[in-house]
Order: sequence, then structure tokens, then C-alpha cells
Amino acid sequence: MAEVKVIGIGNDHAAVEMKNQIKAFLEEKGYQVINYGTDTDESCDYPIYGEKVGRAVASGEVDAGVLICGTGIGISIAANKVKGVRAAVCSEPVTARLTKEHNNANIIAFGARIVGIETAKAIVTAWLDAEYIGSGRHEKRVNMLKEIEESR
Repeated sequence: MAEVKVIGIGNDHAAVEMKNQIKAFLEEKGYQVINYGTDTDESCDYPIYGEKVGRAVASGEVDAGVLICGTGIGISIAANKVKGVRAAVCSEPVTARLTKEHNNANIIAFGARIVGIETAKAIVTAWLDAEYIGSGRHEKRVNMLKEIEESR
């Protein structure tokens, strides 16, 4: 993945506060952040926001995406339905780093009900700081994922 400058962020009602904190954190680090999520705690449907960020990433409107719902699972599943998206749910920084290095994930997701804000910041930082290895077995496997996607 090319250098990340613009990040799309999306969330449901369970993650409004965490989204706002992560958005501010990313902006302090110099990223432009586009909000695709809800800004109220009124119950809403996470697939809407997962798809919005997924489409923005896949189209190149943004360089990468961050998704947050109660667990991170549902919203990441929605994003992964978009062709070209590799969204990964992580609850700690090591898997966040590895999902970029090994899987070239272009969206990171986590749960506002699962991790605290400092862990969320560490997850995002580890993922953004990581580089896709992009050769050998990792490239082969990412290409295999693309082939599966193309065969749908």
C-alpha cells in the first residue's frame, strides 16, 4: 500500500466516542481523516458504515480505513464484501502489525466494547507504521485472496 495520507473512518452507535478520539489522534499525527460514520448514539446499522468506508478505500477516495463498532466484527464483515477490501479485526497491536505485513490489510477494525482507547491507539499506530512485506509467500497468498474475489 502506498503511503497513507487520507484515512476514512466509520462507526456505528456503539463507537461514536471512540471514533471521535481516534479521529483526533490521527489528525494530531498529520493524517487527513474523513468521517463516514454516525455521530449519534441512536441505534443504527453497522453494515452501512462498513460499506461506505470499504467503497471509499476500494475506489481510492481514501488511502486506508479504520472501522469501529461494538466488537469490530460486523462492520469489518460488511467492508470485506466490497471488492478490493482486506479488512481485519484486531484487539491488540501485534496482529494489527502482522495483518499489514502479511495480508496487506487496507482497513483495520476493532471493537469499542472490546478495547480501551489506549489499546485502540496502539492498534492503529502499529498498523499504520507497518509495511507490507509483499514478496514470497505473503504476496502469493494475497494474490490467492484476489483470485477468490475475482471468481465470485
